[in-house]
Amino acid sequence: MSEDIRIHSWPCSYYLDTSKQWVSGRLSLTPVAIRFTAGKTGELLVNFHLSSISEIKKESSNLIFSSLTILEKNTKHWFSSLQPNRNVVFNILEHFWREQLLSSQGAEAAALQTTKGKELTGLLTGSQKRLEDTAKVLHYQGEQFDNIMRGLNKIEGDMDVADRLLTELESPSWWPFSSKLWKAPLETKPKETATVSDSKNQEGIIIRIPVIITHRTDSNVKPGKLTLFASGLEISDCNSQVIHRFESKDVDDIRVHTPYEISVRQRFIGKPDTSYRLLSAKMPEVIPILEMQFSKKIQFLEDALGFAGARKSPQVDLGTSIWQAATGLLGGVVQPSSPVGGREGMDSDHVQLQKQEKISQEEAKELKQILKKLKGLALETEAELERQDEALDSITTSVDRATLNIDKQNRRMKKLT
Repeated sequence: MSEDIRIHSWPCSYYLDTSKQWVSGRLSLTPVAIRFTAGKTGELLVNFHLSSISEIKKESSNLIFSSLTILEKNTKHWFSSLQPNRNVVFNILEHFWREQLLSSQGAEAAALQTTKGKELTGLLTGSQKRLEDTAKVLHYQGEQFDNIMRGLNKIEGDMDVADRLLTELESPSWWPFSSKLWKAPLETKPKETATVSDSKNQEGIIIRIPVIITHRTDSNVKPGKLTLFASGLEISDCNSQVIHRFESKDVDDIRVHTPYEISVRQRFIGKPDTSYRLLSAKMPEVIPILEMQFSKKIQFLEDALGFAGARKSPQVDLGTSIWQAATGLLGGVVQPSSPVGGREGMDSDHVQLQKQEKISQEEAKELKQILKKLKGLALETEAELERQDEALDSITTSVDRATLNIDKQNRRMKKLT
């Protein structure tokens, strides 16, 4: 992803210390930096990395005008006349600054790994996370099948009651030739029991990220959280109080404005639509899951098309490239005595590349553990798919049986009327 992507920009004024005057222009935020460009000359007056920021504060200039100050190393930058207001800019800048600090700490630890080992670990970890998310969605689908079975079992029970009542109406007890005296009690049919309890109590969280929430107007901005479930998504404030929950069926469209900003909308007739705009430094982790859950409702706008293409292109042969790379490199570490270029007919450039791309023993162990987890997840997913295939067959049989029973009871009721 390009570091030049502009996440947001605001009209404001910047205090230029060299000339002792305020300069109007635009304050811009990118994934890694803050920039200020003068309005008249177009000159770039401020450009520094988010990781170099020590403090972001709300202050007042000349005790009157509300300002925003950013302490970068030993330099204090003053911004005023912020639009739509100071609080909106402060919340967004602070959010991305904090997330940048957290990611920088993780990057320092990851820098100790070799380039190829880091690349393979990242690929396998991403695949593991995606498979875990798919397993959660599949599990929720299985719960829906179990709910359908419970509903069909209830229909069969109601049909048994209807059959008994219709039998009494067709042959009353006072009728001397009633067959009720000789009729044996109905045998209760064994019913299939659901294997999963209430889905709402066991619904798992797929992912939860901090977000900046915009509702209705750009000035109504506050920090909060976005939680993604298999059945929908939930927006809450910093105190975990639910602001709004969208069930999957309630979402009419999701628009991806940038790799860091989306909007979720539910349409209504006769009243305003419910729409929330969400901005987060971790949004690139959520967008692939949203695309999987709401494939027919998600729309990438112009600024996000490059992100979608860059993210999808390496996934075409991800399944083969990961396993081939991991298997080859792990074999080179486990069996270091065997020469990499010993096979006949192997291209010399490929041999030289294999010799250069060595990974450490620690990285090899980590990759093996991830591969074991992936294998376990794949087996569990296969077992769940087989169970759902059996459930679908059972549902089909139950629906056919219920349809025949309903038609039969309808014919009996028409005879009574």
